[in-house]
Amino acid sequence: MAEIRRATTAQAGALTALMHASSAYQGEYASILDGYEVTPAYIADNPTFVAMSGEELLGFYALTGAELDLLFVADAAQGLGVGRRLVDHIRGEAQARGLDSVRVVAHPPALEFYLRMGARRTGTIPPRPPKVRWERPELRFDIPTC
Repeated sequence: MAEIRRATTAQAGALTALMHASSAYQGEYASILDGYEVTPAYIADNPTFVAMSGEELLGFYALTGAELDLLFVADAAQGLGVGRRLVDHIRGEAQARGLDSVRVVAHPPALEFYLRMGARRTGTIPPRPPKVRWERPELRFDIPTC
């Protein structure tokens, strides 16, 4: 069972490596991650959480304000419920922060995952060349208020 906890700045390199190893960002989608890294400053400035099994990093996510900025699950951990656990944690974190929704601009192949997790589609974000040459689905997770 994965334990979800706040990321430390010392984990920046591991988060970057997990992100760049993602098979979902190979081929035509590789350009979006080209040169991108999760830095210690990013972790310090944005709520970032990791899913760990012992010392093994299974996945992570980061929020920037009321938006999901990053969500990655290691290829070997996909299909094991780690993504669902992270999304449940996102909802709890958003609720604790008083947010009524969390915006997601999704990687196109992840659309079905977010819909299965209960997000609702709200639109489409146009391409932003040169890094992003494709449309991206925009979604929202509605957060119940207490």
